[in-house]
Amino acid sequence: MTEDKFKVERVRKLDKLRELGIDSYGGRFDGVEPVTHIRDRADRLGIDAGVILDGERARVAGRIVLQRVMGNLIFLTIRDVTGDLQLGLSKRALKEQWPAIKQMDLGDLVGADGMLGRTKTNELTVWADQITFLGKCLHQPPGKWHGLTDVELRYRHRYVDLFTNPEVRSVFKQRSRIIQAIRDYLTGLGYFEVDTPVLQPIYGGAAARPFTTHHNALDLDLYLRISPELYLKRLLVGGMERVFEFSRSFRNEGISTRHNPEFTMLEFYEAYADYRVMMERAEQMVAAAIERIGGGFKRPFRGHELDFTVPWARCNYADLLHEYAGVEMNDIAAVRAKAQTLGIDHQGLADAVVVNKVFEETVEPHLIQPTFVYDYPAELCPLTHRHPDDDSIALRFEAFAAGMELGNAYTELNDSQKQHENFLHKLAGEGDETMAVMDEDFILAMEYGMPPAGGLGVGIDRLVMVLTNSSSIRDVILFPLQKPVQTAEASLDAFISGVETDSDETTKASATDV
Repeated sequence: MTEDKFKVERVRKLDKLRELGIDSYGGRFDGVEPVTHIRDRADRLGIDAGVILDGERARVAGRIVLQRVMGNLIFLTIRDVTGDLQLGLSKRALKEQWPAIKQMDLGDLVGADGMLGRTKTNELTVWADQITFLGKCLHQPPGKWHGLTDVELRYRHRYVDLFTNPEVRSVFKQRSRIIQAIRDYLTGLGYFEVDTPVLQPIYGGAAARPFTTHHNALDLDLYLRISPELYLKRLLVGGMERVFEFSRSFRNEGISTRHNPEFTMLEFYEAYADYRVMMERAEQMVAAAIERIGGGFKRPFRGHELDFTVPWARCNYADLLHEYAGVEMNDIAAVRAKAQTLGIDHQGLADAVVVNKVFEETVEPHLIQPTFVYDYPAELCPLTHRHPDDDSIALRFEAFAAGMELGNAYTELNDSQKQHENFLHKLAGEGDETMAVMDEDFILAMEYGMPPAGGLGVGIDRLVMVLTNSSSIRDVILFPLQKPVQTAEASLDAFISGVETDSDETTKASATDV
């Protein structure tokens, strides 16, 4: 059957339900008990196999993911956000509803009221005496999710991915817990959660290309933020000494297993701290997240066992460059020669940028265990305080795990004159794209007096990716950016053609199952 024919058949059943006076899309359904709660209750009651507890009732709701039929007895497995549970439906108990029940399909949303019991095979079951229709599914859901080989369709039809694949749903529940654990950690230290502009007249705070938009009423070009940094620092000036934001940020760049143009960034700033304090904050924050989701501090990822036990390794940038690239950070001739041998096109690039490209190529693949790399070339970091003993070094670190950057932190520059000079230096074409336009208002804010501070930015998507052992950043973003398809129907046709049909999940049950 084609997708159209499946839909025609399901619409026919929807019409039949309407003829029977059934509202297939239900409404308010109070008192639903999560599946996990029902299972816990059943364990406490100690229900034996083959027993139905008279008077021990449950109300449950979810999506039908399995259907087994044996004459006047139907077993359904429904799925809610916490798990799966079997329903037992008999014609004798549901005589008046039986014609409507025969119109049910895989994927339908239903509610059930009934008594708790176990089948002879010890399967916990709600023996329903009332069924409520809550939502008719008009498309054929995949029978076996792993029969779908095109992962792009999983991302494009995430709503199907979620209800057919509990492992996917588990990742996003863990993501929520990780974010909440970090939020609790920071607020416990006296940080305030804030919101800063997404639409910005001047973009800055990171080396990235922005998305551009236009405000019609003001006839003003604006940018989707690439970072909340400069606004959060304004709040330090205003006396909000500890602030953080989970910011949706946007960078007009490519898509890969590590990059999505729209992503979640956590940035926080603490007055009177420095980058050493931020190291402690970072590792303790991750520890809090791990404790919240469970699984221990040794975690698998891409064939490695990563050990997030505190404290993490702390390594000097120049020392690592010498160890893995065989060059000194300040020996620019040697660095450029090394870049040449690595096939790095370094012509026209600033010295510090070439140094960092060699570092990325030779050092970062070796940074498997959680590691802080500190004291970067100053030219890379126009917003960072310089080392007191060496002006060519910035008090900055990046946090790595599995050869991938997870976070970036500074001892923040709070000298307004030096900051102005650094911006002018960048505008002259040196270094990266951190400041494409002079932000005069930010300089003005600093002139009022910004306290010394430490600041940290963490890519939440990458952190979740590592902590949940997900192979791609798109596995931890609910709706990653996708190439467009011609029509939704074409996409659905492709989706169904790659999976097995209902027959895989609708089976005949034997009497021994009861």
